[in-house]
Amino acid sequence: MKIGTALSNSATKALLLGSGELGKEVAIALQRFGVEVIAADRYANAPAHQVAHRSHVLDMTDTIAVKNLIALEKPDFIIPEIEAIATQALLEIEAEGQCTVVPNARAIQLTMNREGIRNLAAEQLEIPTSKYAFAQSFAELLAAVDDGIGYPCFIKPTMSSSGKGQSMVKSADQLEAAWDYAKSSGRVDTGKVIVEAKIDFDFEITLLTVRSKDELGEIKTHFCAPIGHVQENGDYRESWQPQAMSPAALKASQDIAFKITNEIGGLGLFGVELFVNGDEVWFSEVSPRPHDTGMVTMVTQKQTEFDLHARAILGLPVHTCHHSTGASAVILGGINAKGVVYEGLEKALTVPTSEIRLFGKPEAFVNRRMGVALATADTVDEARTRALKAASMIVVKA
Repeated sequence: MKIGTALSNSATKALLLGSGELGKEVAIALQRFGVEVIAADRYANAPAHQVAHRSHVLDMTDTIAVKNLIALEKPDFIIPEIEAIATQALLEIEAEGQCTVVPNARAIQLTMNREGIRNLAAEQLEIPTSKYAFAQSFAELLAAVDDGIGYPCFIKPTMSSSGKGQSMVKSADQLEAAWDYAKSSGRVDTGKVIVEAKIDFDFEITLLTVRSKDELGEIKTHFCAPIGHVQENGDYRESWQPQAMSPAALKASQDIAFKITNEIGGLGLFGVELFVNGDEVWFSEVSPRPHDTGMVTMVTQKQTEFDLHARAILGLPVHTCHHSTGASAVILGGINAKGVVYEGLEKALTVPTSEIRLFGKPEAFVNRRMGVALATADTVDEARTRALKAASMIVVKA
């Protein structure tokens, strides 16, 4: 692998499609190796815009706009950070051999839509999943629930992120509201929703899985220690590493993660979400990019999930061992306002081993992640306590 000099004719260039807090850390990780980073998003001054060499604002679901940007910048790598992207543009660019789509265009197409990835996992690879169905109308949704999905169940858009449009439905009188919410709140209305039966599980994990090249150029799969997490309305609120689990469950989790990422192919880091009950494991979702719950690796691993992604993309060796027990807790906006200020940072950093990352988003919303608190400790419980305490001390104000 040869890496040129940023901002010169020899530059190795990476284009981020999506410039949120995860993209910001990926940009920094790439820049440590001298990569020239261009960040694109649908709004100005997104977190990665603030650290990239150049930035662009565009509708990333617009095929022509995406292709024009790629023609302008001529990147060596295209690194999607979000689901709502014009995949047709990526397929055409990849087919022309102009640059490398990370991990590949098919992966982005599969994982941006829950229908594609669920059918791949459950039907093609025969990986255990919850019982599920897709519905194009409320009548189809009602029939699917009545014909075996049952209550409680989850209704989700087929294309969304961070829990947007997701509802847990406990009875028939809640179903129509959940249908309306899923149809109106996804990234893109695909015309379908997915309904999933509730699984009785002990906990859910993210298994960060890395496909990278070794010193001989062979692709190898590596696993980070499992990350436990708490979600509210489908959006992450806390995570910790490592999550204790039985050897059998860990082996099953790694087998599932290997199957799905090996089928997807390409190089990079994947966030594989799984449900665990005793020794049993079910597949939930996979993201072909760093995962929000994986922000905990900023204090638990020598190579964070962002470092791992950057190294794998560039064909460099990776090491997934963790060195500390740690936890993360999100800092929510709490208000709807632009140009907010943050108070309490000096108090939060008095919590032992705490770290604070403020994302610099230009606008706050009540449930928008504006930052994250991180902490390490001898035990997961103590690390979680510290991270939650530090997060609670940060106040977002207009």
